[in-house]
This record gives sequence, structure tokens and C-alpha cells, in this order.
Amino acid sequence: MTQSFQALMIEDVDGKPRAGFKPIALSDLPDNDVLVEVAYSSLNYKDGLAVSGKGRIARRLPMVAGIDLAGTVVESRSPDWKPGDQVVVNGWGMSETEWGGYARYQRVKPHMLTRLPAKFSLRQAMAIGTAGYTAALCVNALEDWGTIREREGEVLVTGAAGGVGSVAVALLASRGYRVTASTGRKETHEYLASLGAKGFVDRGTLAEKGSMLQKERWVGAVDTVGSTTLVNVLAQTVYGGAVTACGLAGGADLPGSVMPHILRAVTLIGVDSVMAPHAKRDRAWATLAESLDLALLDSMTTVEPLSRVPELAGEILAGRIRGRVVIEIT
Repeated sequence: MTQSFQALMIEDVDGKPRAGFKPIALSDLPDNDVLVEVAYSSLNYKDGLAVSGKGRIARRLPMVAGIDLAGTVVESRSPDWKPGDQVVVNGWGMSETEWGGYARYQRVKPHMLTRLPAKFSLRQAMAIGTAGYTAALCVNALEDWGTIREREGEVLVTGAAGGVGSVAVALLASRGYRVTASTGRKETHEYLASLGAKGFVDRGTLAEKGSMLQKERWVGAVDTVGSTTLVNVLAQTVYGGAVTACGLAGGADLPGSVMPHILRAVTLIGVDSVMAPHAKRDRAWATLAESLDLALLDSMTTVEPLSRVPELAGEILAGRIRGRVVIEIT
């Protein structure tokens, strides 16, 4: 087993978090019960914030970055896991309070592991990653609420060309819903149409301040943007509809009104992927295995080496990343 390997480590430099590559050994890893050889990780918006230093994601330093990993169990002190098991980890504080996936090996706590569905390879698991798993949580929440099942109409996805948005579009379309994609990049329309989008809304129209109640349009929505965009989506949602909120690329504020909620019974459903219980995680992965076309997944995915993550961090924060980026660790 390799005794020394590269990790993308966030450390304190003059009072500020700074990411850089550093050789570490197995003995440097946390004393958790399961040792995983990491094959792939992925690039998410939170990774961009953590690695660039533009967001203070890591709460403990030093910290190995990367909020995802997919790999194979090498050693286990837990009866629930054995060498050879293929596993994924999404969230659970990785890159925040727990060392993350941007390293060849990682020791993790047993409860953090999810068994990889047989349909997916390790690479495909990280093509899905936290972004795709979050999209599945959103789709499940909307279906549980019921409006998108009960009423014909459009389901909106904001930030549609990003990681969460791309998988949400593909999942919703495959499950028979009429999907409208919001994006500011016209060059992505063909790509989004290939995933199943039937209509488009320019993100600029949703980013402008609007009235508290607007023309009813969306039977449901997956919002990855937040701020004024989310306020406008709520104002345009039909009576009894629901909007899932899972991102804040446009801001963490919510400069809106209670009017859609008390006059149209519109529901805002918060979706958290980091600490979601196992029942929700397992169901999300089951939804992905049931409904996500692997050819479409491949079409939205690029694979990059770990060495490019610092450069790609700036790209994802600038909104120049389309779809999903898998990070090859080995």
C-alpha cells in the first residue's frame, strides 16, 4: 500500500485558509474506523469556495478538501463494512469538519458510507456526486408534496446548466415532467434540450426585482440560486405548488414576501444534502438508479486530474462549468 500520497490540503497561512498540494502518509489520516482507497471525487460549488479561499468552508485546519469521494474499502474496524466494498460518501461535513476526498486514501466514520448501487461504476458515482444526489433529494421532495404529480404544467430548474441543475433536468424529464430550464448561457440550450428541457427562461429575468405575486406558471421548481431568483420563482408558482431550495449561488438572502405562501399556499422546501439521514440518501440513490440515463450522465460529465482542482475552483465560481466534473484521484 502506498505510504505517501498527495492531498489537496487547506491550511492556515497568515490567518487565512489557503489550499495547496502536500504529501501525507496513512499515519496522518484521522483515526476513523474505515480506510477507503479513493478512486474519484468531484467538483462542486462548495469545493470552489473552499479551495479558492472565497468561502470559509473548512471549520478546522488543516483540512483535506473535497466534499465527495467514491472508492473501495481497504480496512475496516466496523462490522458493517469489509475490504472490497465499493462505497460513496457525500457530505457529512467532509471538507468542513471531516477530512475530504481530495486524497488517495481517507479514513472515514462508518455512518458516513453509502453502498454503491450496482448500476453505477465508481466514476459514474462521482459524475453524480453531491450535486446529482442533491438533485434526487429535490425531485423526491417535490413528488412527495404532490403538485407536480397531480397537475399538468411546467417544472422549473434554475441554474440548469450547473451540476445540480443538469441532473435535476434529466431526472425530471425522465420521470415524465415538462421541464423548463433557467440559464444565462444561450450556448447551453442545445445541451439542456438533450437532457430533456422543453423550454428556457433567461436567468436575468428572474434576477430582477419583481412584484410579490406574479402570473402563476410553475407547478414546482428546483432552485439552486437563492436570493431574488428564488423570490421570483415563489411569486410565479401555482396555488398549492412547492419549490425546493438547495443552493445559494446568487446569494444567501431572501428579499421577498410571505404573500405567495399565505395567498397561494406555496411551500418552500429546504433541501439539505450534508446531514440528510440514511433513509433519504438511500432513496435518492434509488431514484438515480431507476431514472438517470447513463448515456445522458456521460454527456454531462468531464473527467479532470486532481492537479487541476485549484484552477477549476475559479471556473465553477465564475459559472463557467457546464454539467459535472469528475476528479480522478488515482
